[in-house]
Amino acid sequence: MDRTPQNPPPGANLRLTRRQTLLGLVATGALAAGAAGARPAVAQSAAQAHIVIAGAGAAGLTAASQLASRLPRARITIIDRNERHYFQPGYTLVGSGVWEESQVVTETSRFIPSRVNWIKADVAEFDPDVSRVATSTGQTIDYDFLIVATGVHLGYEAIEGMEEALIGREGVASVYAGPEAAAASWAAMARFAEAGGQGHFGRPLGEMKCAGAPLKIALLAEDRLTGAGGRGRAELHYHAQNKVLFAVPPVHDKLLEIFANRGVNARYEHVLRAIDPGARRATYATPDGDVEFDYDFIHVVPPMRAPDAVLNSPLGWREGPYAKDGWLEVDRSSMRHTRYPNVFGIGDINGVPRGKTAASVKWQAPVAVTNLIAAMEGREPTAIYNGYTSCPLVTRVGSAMLIEFDYDGTLIPSFPFIDPLQESWISWLIEEKALKPTYYAMLRGYA
Repeated sequence: MDRTPQNPPPGANLRLTRRQTLLGLVATGALAAGAAGARPAVAQSAAQAHIVIAGAGAAGLTAASQLASRLPRARITIIDRNERHYFQPGYTLVGSGVWEESQVVTETSRFIPSRVNWIKADVAEFDPDVSRVATSTGQTIDYDFLIVATGVHLGYEAIEGMEEALIGREGVASVYAGPEAAAASWAAMARFAEAGGQGHFGRPLGEMKCAGAPLKIALLAEDRLTGAGGRGRAELHYHAQNKVLFAVPPVHDKLLEIFANRGVNARYEHVLRAIDPGARRATYATPDGDVEFDYDFIHVVPPMRAPDAVLNSPLGWREGPYAKDGWLEVDRSSMRHTRYPNVFGIGDINGVPRGKTAASVKWQAPVAVTNLIAAMEGREPTAIYNGYTSCPLVTRVGSAMLIEFDYDGTLIPSFPFIDPLQESWISWLIEEKALKPTYYAMLRGYA
């Protein structure tokens, strides 16, 4: 089975003029080339303070690079024990056999500016009332300003019978748990593509990172089944956690069309509650009670919440839809904590509508950094994040839709020659070729 198509595959929508195709290829190349370009000029501040960044994922590293370039006199500390950095947007490509596991792994040290102090531990406790954090190695660190960029906790334990060790065994897949899990998921998908059977996909209740990934995996599995000759022996079922496939109405309508054309059955208000790997049986909670289905392949997406250190701190929302899972209580426009003015949040940890993608970090980080610097200088923060989220929604190997939208669910395409609701090879090229170098440039502060 070919891992990477050299030409647009059969079935990809290629109804584009030569000029549009050329523009798309140029745009894709420009994204990658621009990623390695010179750092844009930024206004520097003479303000002095100690800034602590909790987390060295996409959000934390981007913030560290931008702060280091804009605050030459500030002291900056980043806290994270992980010496390897993972390009998480690539997990679905690994999980569908397009990329190798090694293509999403690099060293964290590559992206930490030389003047940023890196403490290789995790934040174990936040005490915002005294502006202090405690690490997993027993250190206590005082700060003047704090950026919370811890990411999320993957709650596999919340699904009865499920554990990470099952991934790749007994027909269980889950690309969210990391590069090794994504590779093991591809092995399970490849076996399913050959044998066929009952395939189940879906997502949990509540907020989650990259909500488009479960849909991508369902459609990529269908594509792999077709390529391996097993499609006629398989039934595919997508279990939506609520009454829609995607929160943006026109995208939901387009997905309904794609599902109908490719024989994927949509079920609504079905949430995975338990699995029995020995019997290969899954239990879903519905408004009418539990229902059970046998499976030959199931892609499990765990419920997600704030990591324990945030969940058990005063930093999470105390009421409202984000309180139960401990999401960080920030103003959705400024990224500033609503009760602790010297605390800001970036990335998946934020309790805001949408915004749990790497593309969101690209827009959130400069807002948070600019507003933090304003606070350091005694000014009122004025930078605004509009909820921008991007989802290159892969529909098959070689074809994707580039979905971009804001808090209101309004589609806001970046490229005038790309129809966000049209499957195209150009959108696939952006996902498969341009996204990673652009992402790495973001980590270095070039965004």
